[in-house]
Amino acid sequence: MQQPWLEHDPQGVPAQVRTDLYASLPALLDECFRRYRDRPAFRFMGRSLSFDAVDARSRAFAAWLQSRGLVRGDRLAIMLPNLPQYPVAVAGALRAGLVVVNVNPQYTGRELEQQLKDAGAKLIVILDEHAAALQQARPALAPLQVVLTSIGDMLGFVKGAIVNQRRRRKRGAALPRHRLDGAVRFNDALAQGRRMTWTAPPLGPDDLAVLQYTGGTTGAARGAVLLHRNVVANLLQNEMWCRPALRRLAPDEQWQAVCALPLHQSFGFGVGMLLGLHMGACSLLIADADDTGAMLEQLARHRVHSLPAVGTVYQNLLRHPDFHRVDWSELRLSVGGGMAVRPATARQWLEHTGCPISACYGLSEAGPSVSCSPFGGVDNSGNVGLPLPGTELMLLDDDGSEVPTGSAGEIAIRGPQVMAGYWQRPDETARVMAPGGFMRSGDVGVIDERGHLRIVDRKKDMIQVGGFKVYPNEIEDVITQMPGVSEAAAIGIDDGDDGEIVKLVVVREDLEIGEADVRAFCAANLAGYKRPRIVEFRAELPKTAVGKILRRALRDAV
Repeated sequence: MQQPWLEHDPQGVPAQVRTDLYASLPALLDECFRRYRDRPAFRFMGRSLSFDAVDARSRAFAAWLQSRGLVRGDRLAIMLPNLPQYPVAVAGALRAGLVVVNVNPQYTGRELEQQLKDAGAKLIVILDEHAAALQQARPALAPLQVVLTSIGDMLGFVKGAIVNQRRRRKRGAALPRHRLDGAVRFNDALAQGRRMTWTAPPLGPDDLAVLQYTGGTTGAARGAVLLHRNVVANLLQNEMWCRPALRRLAPDEQWQAVCALPLHQSFGFGVGMLLGLHMGACSLLIADADDTGAMLEQLARHRVHSLPAVGTVYQNLLRHPDFHRVDWSELRLSVGGGMAVRPATARQWLEHTGCPISACYGLSEAGPSVSCSPFGGVDNSGNVGLPLPGTELMLLDDDGSEVPTGSAGEIAIRGPQVMAGYWQRPDETARVMAPGGFMRSGDVGVIDERGHLRIVDRKKDMIQVGGFKVYPNEIEDVITQMPGVSEAAAIGIDDGDDGEIVKLVVVREDLEIGEADVRAFCAANLAGYKRPRIVEFRAELPKTAVGKILRRALRDAV
């Protein structure tokens, strides 16, 4: 197997990762709580929560969970935005020996029912604003314990009450009424747990830690089974990769991280929350990254060192009139993941902040990080970097054979962070596992002679036009370089005997742009078979919570 990346790993980053340093995630958390006890771990709405406070509150929550009859291996669902309650609930669940099931707060009752039933969740921690969806789903579920919380519940009695009151007044009639019999308030659970005894269960590397459901961009969501050793390994891999860049901080300076990625999603959960805890960072929690103005208002109050985000967040920040109110001079790490960062966006970000975006690649099934561009380098070629320490990549053709260097193939991954399989889906697990312990990703990529990976597209999104393979990303990259176009999505439409034709959905900044303009730009920049036969204009594109464009939703709407 070819491994050209081994000769080009950044200086100071080892080729392998020690997977035996921690027996479990709670063991890793115990160490960071001891080491960084007096530091702030999270900031939210002007209030800080120290590592010591997260430690004490998660122990109380773990004791309360055990008092409710939950035992090692039971699944606990969390359906929250980015609030301080999230890390407390996660650490408490893990310390009680439970399995964390992250749930998208935007889920409807039907989607929530599907995931909770699939996971066999015994308890859910949920924001009261989303409780109506749970009420709709609850009759179809096995007995489910419920813990309710509000936005301001961890901001102190006075400020929390004010924030909650303002939130209710602002949402008003938009908040559906609900009734969840037997529900317990989060703060009440903590108060009761403080008077109880917590018993740490025996946990090992092969115990189940997280059920991370895939985003569902290509179909029904599936639970990726992440063992304690998978999550721990990925944290250590990410730490090794970013540690050299953070050595430039003063010895007594704390890493200030922006946590705008949704914590329920694998990128935010692993890189945004757990990595910050492990490395002693203070994470600024952004509850709603779609509210760009409010996010910039928060950033303007702090000097931040790292910002992991998806391309659309970088675009929205750059376009907002308040962008220059933020002092970006201390920014050390800009990490782009979840979807491709457009070259034009990367160039503008570097120009305005002085910090290049390092593109990374990952997926829920790999904990999530697989590869990343070296920090500090400028590369707008579309590469997503080199494999993380201990990670091997192989590109396969349709027959499962390795393709030559420089040729496109399906990305297969082997490493300590790769999932154990899909929850209760042995057939689907068998379909994605290749010989030698490699996992098929469903993504098509190219590895160059230096070992750098470039994502070509999702295998399922590839368009077959008259015997030619057309990659939507290429068309989208071209059209978004057209002045006045902000976003675009390309999909395949069935065309009978000829296979498929290309349909292009465009979001305009300049409403004067018409279909003829788009076609002329494509004609000048794309081969004939790649050019769209259908052009449609929309005000916005359907996206997942993390900002990925939902091409499946566009295909379903045809």
